This record gives sequence, C-alpha cells and structure tokens, in this order.
Amino acid sequence: MCPPADEQLAPPSKEDCVPIDTSAPAIPTSTGQQNGESHLPAAAQPQHHSNGGQNKKNPYGPRYSDFLSNTSNWKIIESTLREGEQFANAFFTLETKIKIAKALDAFGVEYIELTSPAASPESFNDCKTICSLGLKKSKILTHIRCHMDDARLAVETGVDGVDVVIGTSSFLREHSHGKDMTWITKQAIEVIEFVKSKGIEIRFSSEDSFRSELVDLLSIYRTVDKVGLNRVGVADTVGCADPRQVYDLVRTLRGVVSCDIECHFHNDTGCAIANAYAALEAGATHIDTSVLGIGERNGITPLGGLIARMMVADPEYVKSKYNLHMLREIENLVADAVEISVPFNNYITGFCAFTHKAGIHAKAILANPATYEILNPHDFGMSRYVSIGHRLTGWNAVKSRVEQLNLDMTDEQVKDATAKIKELADVKTQSMEDVDSILRIYHTAITSGELQVGQQKKLQTLLDKHMPTSREQSPAPGKREPVANGN
Repeated sequence: MCPPADEQLAPPSKEDCVPIDTSAPAIPTSTGQQNGESHLPAAAQPQHHSNGGQNKKNPYGPRYSDFLSNTSNWKIIESTLREGEQFANAFFTLETKIKIAKALDAFGVEYIELTSPAASPESFNDCKTICSLGLKKSKILTHIRCHMDDARLAVETGVDGVDVVIGTSSFLREHSHGKDMTWITKQAIEVIEFVKSKGIEIRFSSEDSFRSELVDLLSIYRTVDKVGLNRVGVADTVGCADPRQVYDLVRTLRGVVSCDIECHFHNDTGCAIANAYAALEAGATHIDTSVLGIGERNGITPLGGLIARMMVADPEYVKSKYNLHMLREIENLVADAVEISVPFNNYITGFCAFTHKAGIHAKAILANPATYEILNPHDFGMSRYVSIGHRLTGWNAVKSRVEQLNLDMTDEQVKDATAKIKELADVKTQSMEDVDSILRIYHTAITSGELQVGQQKKLQTLLDKHMPTSREQSPAPGKREPVANGN
C-alpha cells in the first residue's frame, strides 16, 4: 500500500527559490510557426531574410518516414474511473467519481472510461449516474468482458460506448478463461453485433496482446473489422512491450484494419509513455490514460506524461484541444482521493519540474529558458524557479535576486556575495530569507564603505552581528555537518 500523503516527503517551499518569468518562448510548432518567441537557443533559431524565409519545421515532430503518424491527430480515453479503481489505494465514492468525471470533462478528454456495471450493483448505479451528468466534451464508455450478460448490463446504463476485452495470449487462454481462438472469435462477433444494434460505439480489444501469437491477433482483428466496429484495441497488459515492438505491431495492424486503433500500456517496465508515442507514430488513434498513471500494479500511461510528450511533438494541437491549466487541479484531486502525494518529479506538475539549481543551468535559464526547458510552464499555469541558497548556486542567479530586491550592486560585488552564500550553503542550505538577509547586509555595508570586495572575514563579522544564526552555519575547523541523503 502507498503511505498516506502526510507521511510522504513534503516538497521544499517555493519561497526558497527565485521565481522567474514564465512568459517564455516555446518550441516551434509542426507547421513551422512559433508559439510566442523562439524556444530554441539563438544559434539554432531559423534566420529570417529579406526574401521572407520560413521558420524551420519542429525537429521533434513526426519524421517523413512515419507517413501513418497520428501524433497530430489522436484522442484520449481517460481510464482513472476504470483502470484507476484497480490502484492499491483507490476507493472512489460516487461523489468522488462525479468530481473526477467533471474535472476530466473540463480538461477536455474525449472519452471517460468507467468500471464495468457488471462488477457490482454500486458500479452499475454509478455508471448510470455519471451517464446522466450531461458532460459537455467527454463521451462515457464502460469496459466489459466479452460476454453477452455484461453487454446487456452495459447498454442499460446509457453509456455512449462499450469497450470489450478478452485475453488472447496462451497464458490467459489456459489460466484465465480457458477458451480457444475459435470460441473467442465467435463470442466477439455476437457481442459486437449486439452493441452495434443499440446504436452506440463499440471497441474490441485483445488482452495481453504482446504475448499473443501474431497470426491469432491479426486474424481476429481482421474478422471484427469486417463485422464493423469503431475501434480495435491493443493492450500491453503486463507492461512487457518496448517502443520498437509497439511500432511494429501497430503498423502491421494498421495495414489489416480500416477502423481506429486504441492502445493501452501498463508501466511495469517504465515504457508506457514511450510506447504510447510509438503507437501514435505507427498509426494508432486513441491512447488510454489515467491521472498520475494509477492502476493495476504500477498503472498505465499517465495523463500528464502523455500530454508532456505530445506537447513536444505538436504544442499548438495539444493546446487547441485541452485546458492544460486544469492538469494540476485534476492531479491534486485524484492524489487526495487515493491518499498519495503528487511525485516530486511528476511530469509538468511535480514541484521539481521547473526548478533549476545548478549555476550553469541557472545562468542559461535567465538568458533563455529554452536552453534547459523543452516545455513552457506558462502553458500549464505553472511557474519556473531558480534555487540559489545552495552550494551549486551561480552568481548570475544571485544577480537576478539582487535585481528583484532593487539592490544596486556591481557584478564584482554580486560575485563576492555569492562566494559567502556558497560558503554558508556548503554546510547548510540557505533559505530565501537567509539569502535576502545576506544580500541586504552586504549591500548596506558596501554602500556605507564599511566593507570592501574580498573582505570575507569582515563580512562574516557583520553577518554574526545582524544574523545570529550565521555563526552556527559557519563550518568549524576540520568539521562539517553531514549532508542528508537525497534518496
């Protein structure tokens, strides 16, 4: 079980970082137009000539060889209320489900997938209730076994579509349902034709696709495609696939079926986002996600992670479809519901996502954020920060804080003050309040003539007078406080 949120590591306060303007440039779009100013380093920016030269195409977009690529034409099937219910900590009340469904609808996901109404009487009632909400953007799907009883219950709830699944690998055929491919195909056709007769969407998916025989997969997909359905599904149920395998299977499948292709990737081996992107490159049209990636075991492709990846491929397309500023709100809502914290390194919304520390990085970020950022925090309603109260800080970052404090200091003086900050931070990280005090004391002493550049001992005396704690932070001869393990 995951520990409760209040037992997890609390993020450092942003009050200890320098906020940096987020109206920064972004990467060029796939059409060659810039989103705001250039988000590329100056040397890499396209040159404009008097003949009206065009901007270069986004280097992170699809390659010419990927003529089937859908990286600029895809949909999300958001499965927090289905796959996410399988997360170890998850127990969603109807009230919580409604809040999550409305938040996902406001974000703009095309589909919301719910737990099978056959799972329990409560699941049936919850499905009916959410279908009656009248969501503005999101269609409601439910995910069922390839069984007529499940299909009848599903259509009774009023869903917009039904996602049907059955195991096709030898593992699942032998140890789960015990049926052969002939039986599976016959059952699939019966369920598909029934759901189609009700005038709603239908998807058929194999389960454990990447451990299934290719000939079995292509045979059943070709058969159900001829019967007529909206989508076929590919599921990496145990998270064993890699991007090359995904690309090969989806591209092969694209040549076999005419319907849409949906993909569901588990993250047991850390490939879920990469696999989702590879699938879209190969011609897939729909990707299953969950908020924070929660789900069975290590979960599936995280909503935020997919958005981060796709923003690089085609930022204008993503921004035109989704209310990106809502991402943090949705993640906090789900995190609270399942009693976990949003990870410190979470895509986009983690508290370290746009925080810069190393001196070389900070200098470049202050000049042009694109040097060390491929995503623009402004697009998501986030802020970037430069942390300066530590031993790795650089004088350019400190200079930025000096300017924010309206202190008149030369570069030489800023470098001198930075040396003292680094000396103190070599023992204990300095809070922003500490850094500000050091800078103000230094500035006052320099301005009055009480201190000259390079007089570090005298500066320490002034700090001891005005900052009593500074002496405690100074390293004793031959002794240094241990640095906390960051793991």
